[in-house]
Amino acid sequence: MFHPDGAYSGLAVDDLEAAHRFYADTLGIRVEVLEGSGFLMLHLASGGRVLVYGKPHHEPASFTVLNFPVADVEAAVDDLRSRGVDTKIYDDENFPTDSRGIMREGGPLIAWFRDPAGNVLAVLEE
Repeated sequence: MFHPDGAYSGLAVDDLEAAHRFYADTLGIRVEVLEGSGFLMLHLASGGRVLVYGKPHHEPASFTVLNFPVADVEAAVDDLRSRGVDTKIYDDENFPTDSRGIMREGGPLIAWFRDPAGNVLAVLEE
């Protein structure tokens, strides 16, 4: 019988080792290697989980696949940039952002960045 309890999302990458390093070392997320499966499981501080799997000929998502709520977007962007993460990924024609990649109009303060596979992630102020 179907039960939605325990559901989690997933995303594809083209290089599991690069994804493991980025999510664990750069972002500080606990990453579990699911032995024998070729998958990684991200364990988020919120209790959520995200399955990461390798996909040949991966095409990165053109939309945000994972949002990280933060109390202060400016501080989060400074922190990400100090870790070598580029937060200015869109040109201003598509999404008007400041020089650090923060969009300040039309919703919560938000800045986007990419994982090594090109998937779009974001920090947004709550």
